[in-house]
Amino acid sequence: MRALKSPTMECPSSYDPFAMTKAIAEKPRLSEAEFIAGFHAIGEERYHHKHPFHSLMHEGKLTRGQLQAWALNRYYYQKHIPLKDAAILARSNDPDFRVAWRKRIVDHDGDGKKPGGIEKWLKLVEATGLAREQAIVGDGILPGTRYAVQAYVLLVSRKTHLEAVASSLTELFSRSLISLRMDRMRQHYPWLAPGLDYFTGRLTQAPEDAEFALKYCVQHARTREQQDLAHAALRAKCDILWAQLDALYFAYVQPGWPPPGAFRPEERA
Repeated sequence: MRALKSPTMECPSSYDPFAMTKAIAEKPRLSEAEFIAGFHAIGEERYHHKHPFHSLMHEGKLTRGQLQAWALNRYYYQKHIPLKDAAILARSNDPDFRVAWRKRIVDHDGDGKKPGGIEKWLKLVEATGLAREQAIVGDGILPGTRYAVQAYVLLVSRKTHLEAVASSLTELFSRSLISLRMDRMRQHYPWLAPGLDYFTGRLTQAPEDAEFALKYCVQHARTREQQDLAHAALRAKCDILWAQLDALYFAYVQPGWPPPGAFRPEERA
């Protein structure tokens, strides 16, 4: 009887898994400039400023109902930002890091005297014509939104601390998107003007936060493997933001199929 060949016998003689592992491990460490450029390249390719839903928004082609769905679902993301930041803060043994990072929580929760980003987003929800209680309770949130937000909280909780910090670097690109969004909303949806305070605050907060996070990543990504993990974390965060808009587009634009239990606009015009 003819003997069966083992899988290893079919491999080319030049195949050496140990050599391949060594080659991967010996990838040269990126220079600081190359490492930073990698983040910007990811943002240019993957940040959600290019999503069709945002394009429709900036062209003034969304209905009030579609904007209501966006504001409602985005609030679910916004209210989890302090939770993910608290998870990142709690994992650090560096008091200087904690002092710097907890600013983010105050920015969103407020300090008891001035409203934070969450309260400001509720003003935006109200400006669309929805009751704030609907957003707070979470009625009608898309399943895709819930899964994406949960994925982000899990990312910062389970990945390395470096990866958790790197995932926040979408803030490197948010200022340009926020400026464009404010301009186009005032132009196409003037009735939203009372709810735009959130974006005004983020014009200064986001660049400050991004500068700190980027310096942290540059300082703590000491090997090529760590640099690659940091880049991958930012890609994952971009995917999460994109997935949220995919869910909105499918449910409220094309084909326009909100799943059972999801928010349904009263008007489509």
